[in-house]
Amino acid sequence: MASVEKLPMLAEGYEKLTAELKALREERPKIVDAIEEARAHGDLSENAEYHAAKERQGQVEATIADLEDRVSRAQIIDPATLSGDKIIFGATVTLLDDDEKPVKYQIVGPYEADAKKGMISYNSPLGKALIGRKVDEEIEVTVPSGDKFYLVQKIEFI
Repeated sequence: MASVEKLPMLAEGYEKLTAELKALREERPKIVDAIEEARAHGDLSENAEYHAAKERQGQVEATIADLEDRVSRAQIIDPATLSGDKIIFGATVTLLDDDEKPVKYQIVGPYEADAKKGMISYNSPLGKALIGRKVDEEIEVTVPSGDKFYLVQKIEFI
């Protein structure tokens, strides 16, 4: 039997997933009502409201199935309980870029990643390059805009 791959995520990411799942489950009855109302209008072959409601129902059901899968495989990790001198999931890392400007990232799961907020996935090119590194190690990452070089300045678990 194949083992189910766990999805590491922070508590905030888990809460966001469960909130989205709850909202979609609450939308289900409204969609059913919309389908019934559209069905009452008669001929279904030219009933745009009916087709739109059925399409939305399919999208919602697929999204619910995906979210339920992710929630069931979630492995919630609290960075505050971690420690060590290597970069691992949940670590907040301060890097110096080519111009010696500090940039700060937290290593998170793929569904929580938001580079604008300083949260990068452990699956991303930079995330993969950072995992297992220590302070004062240099990192080279190939990104679409070319090669980038970083120096690990600080590792925190906050």
